[in-house]
Amino acid sequence: MQPGMFIGWIWIAWALSWLIAAFWSSRSLRRPGLDAELGYHVVLLFGALLFLIPTRGYEETLRLWHIDAFGTWICIAFELAGFVFAWWARLHIGRLWSVTITRKAEHRLVETGPYGLVRHPIYTGILSAVVATAAAKGTVFGIAGMLLIVDGLWMKARLEEQWLSQELGSEVYAAYRRRVPMLLPFGPPGD
Repeated sequence: MQPGMFIGWIWIAWALSWLIAAFWSSRSLRRPGLDAELGYHVVLLFGALLFLIPTRGYEETLRLWHIDAFGTWICIAFELAGFVFAWWARLHIGRLWSVTITRKAEHRLVETGPYGLVRHPIYTGILSAVVATAAAKGTVFGIAGMLLIVDGLWMKARLEEQWLSQELGSEVYAAYRRRVPMLLPFGPPGD
């Protein structure tokens, strides 16, 4: 199998496994509402649409760089590492996970495992896979999609932090923010 095809199959396998795992979640009690979440949803949707534009056919115009097979396999390793990190976080948070920002039954702040490294490890893992895939693609559409996805997940993380601060107590969440970086492991804590 060509390395480029392998990238696509990894994304498909991750998306299907993530969709199936969505049924393993506690009952939602409260959400910020669609009006609060609409902004990041729109940005993520446009980013995903650009990101999904195939690489083939842009050899002379919209292709910014080419990487060889070895470079593609390095990107695949980063993509896989990102998905493994996201899955570790998903399994660690268990039934508190949700695709949207929500308060679950018996919600609590999780500060251990991957949540002790970054406050949003699922987003960190997905972003690693997105950046690695965009690097392997090397197209204007791939880079534009990546930038929108980064922005959309950052918007979602900020809204989620405001929501959790209100729902779980501002002092509790503020202490967590002071100790643990938002998206980059070993980065500075806080914003």
